[in-house]
Amino acid sequence: MSGQKNMLATFGFVVSVSLAVAAVSVLLASCHYSRLQFHLLNAICGEIVGQEPETKKIISAALKEYTKGDPEPAAKEDLLSALGYRVCDFSGSFCGQNVLFAVVGFLTGLLLFIFTFWYRNKMEAIRIRTMAEYLEQANTGKAAILSTSGEDDFSKLEDEIYKTVTFLYQTKDMAVQARNDFAENLSNIAHQIKTPITAISLSVQMMKQDMDNKHLEQVEKQLLRLARFEEVLLILSRIDAGTLQLQRDEVDVFTLLVLAADNLQELSADSRTFIDVPEQGEMLIIADLDWTMEAVMNLMKNCIEHNPGGRIHCSYTQNPLYTEILIWDDGEGFAKEDIPHIFERFYRGKNACESGIGIGLALSKEIIESQNGTIGAKNKPDGGALFEIRFYSH
Repeated sequence: MSGQKNMLATFGFVVSVSLAVAAVSVLLASCHYSRLQFHLLNAICGEIVGQEPETKKIISAALKEYTKGDPEPAAKEDLLSALGYRVCDFSGSFCGQNVLFAVVGFLTGLLLFIFTFWYRNKMEAIRIRTMAEYLEQANTGKAAILSTSGEDDFSKLEDEIYKTVTFLYQTKDMAVQARNDFAENLSNIAHQIKTPITAISLSVQMMKQDMDNKHLEQVEKQLLRLARFEEVLLILSRIDAGTLQLQRDEVDVFTLLVLAADNLQELSADSRTFIDVPEQGEMLIIADLDWTMEAVMNLMKNCIEHNPGGRIHCSYTQNPLYTEILIWDDGEGFAKEDIPHIFERFYRGKNACESGIGIGLALSKEIIESQNGTIGAKNKPDGGALFEIRFYSH
């Protein structure tokens, strides 16, 4: 549609220019004809007055009548015809010049028409060649930018080509990144599984020599660690595949925090850590209670492991935009270099505990972000690590 509009605009431009040239040609021809008439009439009147001076007044009166409208044109034409003159005898040179003006105007319009279409075809050829070169560069993997100009069919085509190539680049980069992440994850999995298996093997060897209960406890701990590791890996794989079904229910924030703290009673008791969950009124979020509790438990567990014998604090507020949940401890806080990587899978920070596998915080992030939420980590100004969760209303 836009191409037809451009064609009509081009045709209209050429016609307008041609009409303008024709109008100028007619105006110039009219001026030239008037000048010829003036010179001819001046010559005739001068000749008559030269031979008969008394006719000057008669000629002057006749000219005045003629300039006012020529009331008796037939009489003048009959007189000239009686003397043997025709119209062409006085317009011969003018006709030739008039034809010249017409030819010049026509050729000018024709040249403008030809030039316009030649220029248009040339520009289209340049744009086609530019698109072809862009696609060739894209095929070879070279970064390129496709510039667009104007609003026509070509600009739309250029825009669609650019979007398609950009999408393919992004897809390629994502595929490469996914492959690299998969390889890295496999390496991390192998490393994480190797450690408890080695510990179990050593414990079994020791058990053969000494049936001490502490070796059995060590085996049990490592087996529990392996079981937890396997469980989390399965959850992450379901999240990546988009098969983890999250319910959308109204969940009270206080209830959520209390249930998470209750599930960590044994861990908090062993480390003599107290989890403080104040009741701050009913505040509801739309979330899956079980999975969101899993995410909160991982955050609380991280605080317990890095602040044994201390206190874990919880707070929550709500506004029309989001509900905010804060969980923090009074420990040393995060190492500065660890903060950008806190929620990366298999990342183990500078102060990570030996039993950690670097998946819990990553799992919390995945669960919260899957429910229209965000999570962040930072150090408190007065010391301690702080987790900040926001569940948005819309």
